[in-house]
Amino acid sequence: MEQKENTYLETEKIGRLMRKYSVPCIISLVVAALYNIVDQIFIANADYLGSYGNAANTVVFPLTVVALAIAVMIGDGCCAFVSISLGANKKEDAHRSIGNAILLCIGSSVILTALYLIFMEPILTLFGGKVNAETYACAREYFFWIALGVPFYMFGQAANPIIRSDGSPKFAMLATVSGAVVNIILDPIFIFPLKMGMMGAAVATVAGQVLTAALSVWYLCHMKAVRLGKHSFGLWGKLMKKFLALGITSFLSQISLVVSMAAVQNMCTKYGALDEIFGQPEYAQIPLAVLGIVMKFFQIAISIAVGLAAGCIPVVGYNIGAKRKDRAKTLFCYLLIAEAAVGAAATLIVECLPQQLIGIFGARNESAYYTAFAVKSFRIYLCMLILATVNKGTFIYLQALGKAVESTVISLTREVIFGVALPIILPVFFGLNGLLYSFPAADILTFAIAVFIIRRTYTELNAAPDAGIPKEAV
Repeated sequence: MEQKENTYLETEKIGRLMRKYSVPCIISLVVAALYNIVDQIFIANADYLGSYGNAANTVVFPLTVVALAIAVMIGDGCCAFVSISLGANKKEDAHRSIGNAILLCIGSSVILTALYLIFMEPILTLFGGKVNAETYACAREYFFWIALGVPFYMFGQAANPIIRSDGSPKFAMLATVSGAVVNIILDPIFIFPLKMGMMGAAVATVAGQVLTAALSVWYLCHMKAVRLGKHSFGLWGKLMKKFLALGITSFLSQISLVVSMAAVQNMCTKYGALDEIFGQPEYAQIPLAVLGIVMKFFQIAISIAVGLAAGCIPVVGYNIGAKRKDRAKTLFCYLLIAEAAVGAAATLIVECLPQQLIGIFGARNESAYYTAFAVKSFRIYLCMLILATVNKGTFIYLQALGKAVESTVISLTREVIFGVALPIILPVFFGLNGLLYSFPAADILTFAIAVFIIRRTYTELNAAPDAGIPKEAV
């Protein structure tokens, strides 16, 4: 019988495996989140852009998440499927799924770019781009160049988990970090001395994405556990159905976040206009700009949470494929403890240092209303980060177990039912403050569901080797 690849995933200490896979994944995701955040920091500190540019960045951000949603569905699904296939010693399924994932990513990214360019105005309007004329002009300029970079962005993001599944989390991290470094170097050059404005910020971002994609292509041509050939790139419908099913949770968790952002940003525009201060034209963009900044910090915290869990996908998948549920259970324990620690640390930062955080985003160039609203937003909107990180870790762990349905249901409940309904309902009673209350309320309600799921998962991992685990995973 042919020897299995990556057998150390079944024998190495769980804590050591978690560090090996999760740390590079965390760095990759945090750096990826920094692409948009770095743009916003430099934009905020350019006096000719300021809060108008900040608000424009907030408008465009959900549209980059749509591209990310498609990419992670393909990449995370393929990563989980490849890991399970290698654990079960099915190399043919592994290399064919990677070939299909590459084709799907290229095709979908080109289509998305075309849609963005054709329907630019209604899309920007949907996410609050027309709060005032200055914000819309900035958003349009930024979005045009970001849309052109979507194919490179999606390819790099989809390839990242695939590279991890091949046993190279450090290279996956290197590819992402290299692109981010290029962005950080070019951003201040384009925005300040060259005065390229929103176009400069976008072009710097796309340049970094091109480098990440190029490094990913190189690695895919030199994989270790899986070798790609011409026969890897035929369209295999059954394989696509299997790995996309495993990645659907990643897609829905991201795309539902976009739906939630659309609700939040529209309610922000609506109830901001009714506010005594922010109803004035010169301050109208402030709530949108501030919420965008607060969500960026949330993105960093949640990137660490997702990195912890996503880094465990190859380890969980391999051990489930090898019928080592005892190791999968131990990993789940470690993961939940780590997620809670990350959430607690992030909560401490936002509650104690909100003024310092908003200061990074050009508060000195803005009115006192900007800072006051930002401090309140950080302290209320993100007060339940500890529950948000545990919830996210639970969603992704279920996905790694092959429990796509359960993971999808609780993820959709958080982002669509709670994430859309609460931002619409609570402002009716509390005005603009109701929008801030909606986020922690959604995490509290979701955690109540997650507790039940966590207990049931522990019971199943204590049961017989194949009990409670989908047949496809085993």
